[in-house]
Amino acid sequence: MKPVTPFDSASSSLYFEEAHSADVVNARMAPNADARLRQVMTILVEHLHAAVKEIEPSHEEWLAAIRFLTETGQMCTDWRQEYILLSDILGVSMLVDAINHRRPSGATPNTILGPFYVANSPEYENGANICLDGKGEPLRVAGCVRDIEGRPIANAKLEVWQTNDDGFYDVQQKGIQPDSNLRGVLTSDAEGRYWFRSVKPRHYPIPSDGPVGRLLGAIGRHPNRAAHLHFIVTAPGYDSVITHIFTPDCPYRDADAVFGVKRELIAEFNKIDDPDAAERVGFSAPFWSVSWDFTLAASTQPRRAIP
Repeated sequence: MKPVTPFDSASSSLYFEEAHSADVVNARMAPNADARLRQVMTILVEHLHAAVKEIEPSHEEWLAAIRFLTETGQMCTDWRQEYILLSDILGVSMLVDAINHRRPSGATPNTILGPFYVANSPEYENGANICLDGKGEPLRVAGCVRDIEGRPIANAKLEVWQTNDDGFYDVQQKGIQPDSNLRGVLTSDAEGRYWFRSVKPRHYPIPSDGPVGRLLGAIGRHPNRAAHLHFIVTAPGYDSVITHIFTPDCPYRDADAVFGVKRELIAEFNKIDDPDAAERVGFSAPFWSVSWDFTLAASTQPRRAIP
C-alpha cells in the first residue's frame, strides 16, 4: 500500500491528488466564508470523497448517478418534490427531524411533514366532518391538548390532513376529489379538548413513477406508507408538533417506506357497533373511534439558519 503523507495546505492546495482530495477541495474555501457554511461544506466534502474512494465507481456508474439526480430535479413540480421524497426514503428527513426536535420526556414526538401539506385549510368547529367525498369507514377522533405538567391548553390550533379511501390526497386528484377533502383546522376548547369526524386512514404508496420509485424497486423495497393521519399542533409559548397517528393493524406499520412510524405514535383504534353511540356522534354503526392526546413542550430557542 502506498503510504499517505500528511497534507500540507500551504504547498499542496493548488494540486489535486487522490490521497488528500477532500483536503485540497476544502482548502479552496475563502477565509472569510461564513463559519457555519464552512463547517457544513467541509464535512460534506470529506464524507462524499470518502464514499467515492470506498465505492470506486466507474465513469459509467458516476454518470448514471448524475442522470439520476438530474431526473430527480426534473420530476419536481409545484406540488411534488422528488428531492424531499429521496430524502424521505433514505431516512434523512426523519434524522433531521429527530435532531431538531429533541423534546422532554412525555412530549408528543415529531415525525416528517410529508410533501402534501397545504396551508390555509378550512377552519371547522369541533365535531365537524372533514370527509367531503363520503368514501371510507367512519372515524371519530377526539382528545386533549396539554402541556408537560398535564394542564390543558385552550385555543391550540390543530391542522389535520390525510388521504381518502382510494389512497390519494386531494391535491393529487384535482377535479376528482373535492378541494380540501380530508383537511381541516380545529381549535381546542377551554379545557383543551378537540374532536372531529373523518374516515379510518389506510396505507398508500408514495409516488413511484419517478426516479425515486425506480430506485426503491431496484433495491427491493416497497413504496407503501403505513396508514396515518397527519397533524400540526401549535399554541403560543409552546413548540409546534408536526406528527402523525398510526393505526395498529396496518400491514406496513413496521415497514413504512419513509421510516415515519414511531412506537409512541401508534394509536388504538376501536370499532364501535353500538347504534346509540353512533347516533350521538352523527354516524351509523359501526364506526371507528380513536382517542389521542397531544402534549406540547415549552418553546425552545430556534437553531440559526444557514445563509
